[in-house]
Amino acid sequence: MSAILFASVVRVRDGLPLSASTDHDQNASVHESKKYAKVISKKLERLPDRCSLRRGPHNINFISSLGVGYVMLCSESYPNVLAFCFLDELQKEFITTYETAQINNAVRPYSFIEFDNFIQKTKQRFNNPRSLSTKKNLADMQTEIRLRPPYQVSLHELGVENGLGQKTLTYKGIAPHQRLEPLTLPGIISALLSILCAGLNLIRGFHAIESLLQNDDDLSCIIAFFLGSAACVYQCYLFACITSWRNAKSFLAFGLICLCNMYLHELRSLWQLFFHVTVGAFTTLQIRLRQPQNKSPDYNV
Repeated sequence: MSAILFASVVRVRDGLPLSASTDHDQNASVHESKKYAKVISKKLERLPDRCSLRRGPHNINFISSLGVGYVMLCSESYPNVLAFCFLDELQKEFITTYETAQINNAVRPYSFIEFDNFIQKTKQRFNNPRSLSTKKNLADMQTEIRLRPPYQVSLHELGVENGLGQKTLTYKGIAPHQRLEPLTLPGIISALLSILCAGLNLIRGFHAIESLLQNDDDLSCIIAFFLGSAACVYQCYLFACITSWRNAKSFLAFGLICLCNMYLHELRSLWQLFFHVTVGAFTTLQIRLRQPQNKSPDYNV
């Protein structure tokens, strides 16, 4: 059957998917062709603004303009003129609905997933050409395609001439920009208290250095003060930034804070020890609670 099977909107500069139709087609051939559409989405910046790729029983057509690309997958027999009219309609609606700044500032995949409603309605109309409005000037599009045919992309240009195999194609561009969940008041308080503890440790450490120079005191106390200060600062770093093994590192930093305070128990009052250990525990809890934001669902794209 001749039909549009899938459509998506992507950002040209990095292939970030902005919106897509949420079809749940389990056909293996369609699923495989969608993978090729994803490859194309990441290479739009290097391709002409109107292209086509033939892949088995399907055609992948796409256009790009103003930093946004529009990709669609359709049956091999679906008319080219209807395919590019469909893409043109998506383009007009998208640039009318969203501002350039919104598009440029998007950091998460499918930030404009609500546009799917328009994609679905338009797809239904174009899958039933008899219901198309007479406003669509198909003759003009047919003339334009005849005068400037879509560039035919080869698999070699995409770097997949030997097929995609079992390679799973997922969007990688968002990882370096992944964000932690928004700051909370307890989290901010814990970070400030950790900085306070680090400062107190530094002050005591420098005083201990002066005492060492005058009275030949124990060097290990100085090391304990500075290690405790470093552990507090590192906890602040873990609270603010994403890193591998983040939770485990926070527990190790808290363990170091506890060991340093145990060693310094003779130089600090019970209340001072309680304050430093409690702040370390509180900050560890806030690091554990402030996790990376969940990735947007894949919507079977």
